[in-house]
Amino acid sequence: MKILIAEDEAMMLAVLQKNLEDDGYEVIIATDGQEAIELFQNHTPDLVITDILMPYATGLELIATIRSHSEPNTPIIVLSAMGQEATVLEAFNLGADDFLTKPFNPTELSLRVRRLLKRK
Repeated sequence: MKILIAEDEAMMLAVLQKNLEDDGYEVIIATDGQEAIELFQNHTPDLVITDILMPYATGLELIATIRSHSEPNTPIIVLSAMGQEATVLEAFNLGADDFLTKPFNPTELSLRVRRLLKRK
């Protein structure tokens, strides 16, 4: 299974990538929203994990692009910092499936990824 991670914070990206690769997933990484959109279109991942605030295109724009032009059933997990509740609600309205608040427990991330991939 292939997972796209869209995250502009290098340390968070490294933690996510290591955790998911340790779980046996192929991981594609994007450090900005525009790159994430391009990678999604070129690699059609099985699941997407996205931050909200990123350069060039936001996580919300990524979600909207995935839902309107590509695979409408691709699971999307949103990563958010504390205090972004309104933005998380907007992400759900656009089609996000789940969210985690930063910092998160790696075991919880693994469980949520597995659950969403089973549904797909």
